[in-house]
Amino acid sequence: MTVTATDRTVREPARLTACKGPVLHPRPTGRDQYAISEVAEVTGLSAHTLRWYERIGLMPHVDRTHTGQRRFSNRDLDWLDLVTKLRLTGMPVADMVRYAELVREGAHTFPERERLLTAHREDVRQRIAELQSTLQVLDYKIDVYADARRASERV
Repeated sequence: MTVTATDRTVREPARLTACKGPVLHPRPTGRDQYAISEVAEVTGLSAHTLRWYERIGLMPHVDRTHTGQRRFSNRDLDWLDLVTKLRLTGMPVADMVRYAELVREGAHTFPERERLLTAHREDVRQRIAELQSTLQVLDYKIDVYADARRASERV
């Protein structure tokens, strides 16, 4: 897959759709042109958010019709899938915009992209550990109340 916005000659090592997981919003099959309302439906993002992503540089160039209406491609949907996953992990918008800039700059930015994602992965792992610890507290409290309820039912 090619990724540079200018000449599309640099080859990425993996497709952006390499994001594993269930497809929450299946896209129409056999198409590669979508209006903003269709993208909003497919991605779960609002049209306002899609316009904002484009305005701040998070979205690559989105094609337009002769009347100026946005026309998103499957490639754009793949990118939005990645952006949505990054957002779900808590990546700051500024970091996502920086990542998008690096992608547009080409393959020579692979090391910086790797550093950015590696640092973010560490943040995600720390948050997961905190959540697991919090879950243990919740499990303990639920067990205390369940034990008390069972004890009262025996009386």
